[in-house]
Amino acid sequence: MGIAGGLWRIETRVTPSFSFSIPPRRQAFCPDGDRCSRHNELMNLLNARLHGFLDVVTVVVFLLAPFLFGLGGYVAAVAWGFAVVHLLMTLFTRYPLGVVKVIPFPIHGVVELVVGVVLVLAMPRLLAASLGSPARTFFVGAGVAILAVWALTRYRESPRA
Repeated sequence: MGIAGGLWRIETRVTPSFSFSIPPRRQAFCPDGDRCSRHNELMNLLNARLHGFLDVVTVVVFLLAPFLFGLGGYVAAVAWGFAVVHLLMTLFTRYPLGVVKVIPFPIHGVVELVVGVVLVLAMPRLLAASLGSPARTFFVGAGVAILAVWALTRYRESPRA
């Protein structure tokens, strides 16, 4: 008969009869129920229009960086490449300064987050830029600026086109 046959068999039938409601996201993670990190006034300084103007400034900075920082050769070409990519993303984003408006504004934000991280962490190594070199200073500084703009922008708003 085995071990299981010698044990008492106890059956209980429990029917789950509880209910709960999940509060809205802002109430679930915010103690005051009204302000979350994305609803915090400090994190909502930049709307889509202002962000678009800063994107244009970013393009100009990348275009002028070789002259202002003394970047030459392939490092200058990388800066100009970032200028072209950022200009295209600006023109194709669905926000007030966009022209073609095919990239959703939140996706624009994800791309800027990735670019900012790459500029800060990977670009100095990829360009073999030594500590204190103009290339390292520029690309890390640009990455930090892009990450700051990313952190202060409301990407979830539906920008008026």
